[in-house]
Amino acid sequence: MTETKTQSPERRAATGAIHTLRQDLLHNVFDYRPLGPMGTDGPVIRRLPKSFHKVVVWFPHAVVGLVALISLMEGVFTANTYSPFGITTLVTGFLPAATLLMTLVRPVLAFWVSIASTPMVAVLGNGDWPWEPSAFACHLGVLIVVAARTRPRTAAWMWVITLFLGSFMGNVGPGFSNTAPMVVASAFALLLVSIVQVRREAEREVTVQRTVTAVERDRRTLLEERTTIARELHDVVAHHMSVVAIQAEAAPYRVENPPPELEQAFVTIRENAVAALTELRRVLGVVRAEDYEAPDAPQPTLAELDRLLDNVRETGLETEKTVTGAVRELPQGVELSAYRIVQEALSNTLRHAPGATAKVEIGYVLGGLGVRVVNGPARGLVKPSPGAGHGITGMRERVAMLNGEMTAGATDDGGYEVAVFLPVPVLRDSVEEGEGA
Repeated sequence: MTETKTQSPERRAATGAIHTLRQDLLHNVFDYRPLGPMGTDGPVIRRLPKSFHKVVVWFPHAVVGLVALISLMEGVFTANTYSPFGITTLVTGFLPAATLLMTLVRPVLAFWVSIASTPMVAVLGNGDWPWEPSAFACHLGVLIVVAARTRPRTAAWMWVITLFLGSFMGNVGPGFSNTAPMVVASAFALLLVSIVQVRREAEREVTVQRTVTAVERDRRTLLEERTTIARELHDVVAHHMSVVAIQAEAAPYRVENPPPELEQAFVTIRENAVAALTELRRVLGVVRAEDYEAPDAPQPTLAELDRLLDNVRETGLETEKTVTGAVRELPQGVELSAYRIVQEALSNTLRHAPGATAKVEIGYVLGGLGVRVVNGPARGLVKPSPGAGHGITGMRERVAMLNGEMTAGATDDGGYEVAVFLPVPVLRDSVEEGEGA
């Protein structure tokens, strides 16, 4: 019979502490983890000339090497007083310096080597107990580098182990001990390193969150734009389907004594038109927001483009319109999309290029409609408003819906250009009429 008991909070805390110690300082002790160069996007390195970047990125390695060299010279000088180039020189001089250099490739192993070598250096040395000046500097350097390369929890464990080692060595030593200076100095150093680590981790999380938020915002904008397009298409298609249904219902009365087959054909046409209209409204109800209100006025077309330009001119934006080709009536979806693209392009000009001038070019060609909106650079004292590119996203959605093409980008003079081509199927009757004319 297996009996399970609920652990006390103290036991759970102790078990968790042992687990974290085993995970941070006992697992993967011999892992080879070379310290790479610093990034060049830091606030200090970014301001330096680019020619210095290749050297400055190795600054942490240089600092560790310099401290190790100074400690080595101090340890060798102290040892040479009694045992020149003997075992004392090797232990008190080279061992702490080598341990500090080891943090660049095997940080966790370097900490344990520093802990294990402290008693040997203390016994063979002839200075402070248990850390001579060179060993003191190297062990403190080991704590700082390992803490900077791991995480704050590891720094806490290293400080506790250093405290236990120093207390033990102080009790069995000659009566004097520099454990207190080591504990205080390492506490301040590790606290500073941990604060920097926590801040960097928070900045990374904020950066990731901003990236995720930007992606979600773009996705939401894309869905909202598609929903808007679906609503506008509903207004366009519903109008035409309603006209088809009414004409099919009235067609038999326009013919005297129509045959039954013709009457049945018109009935079928009307029923299909009504069914399609009902299905269209049902599908649109899935994407329509609860607070959406259908527009009272009909959807705009290119015929109302002059009114739009007049409204824009009243805001201070100088605009010029050019129309090329034979003006003709296009499918309502094409004219609506072209109108919205021009409207959004001019709105972007007002936001991002205050004081600039804009040119709107409409080109009617045999295979479709060309739209080009170009604005100059910003002028005046008003600062441009920052943008997230949602307007361009909406334009591309409309163009993609009509299987068109679109390019958008900065011009050589510092302005911006949006060029769109919307294909329009050529009806055979229109071509024949053009050839006959």
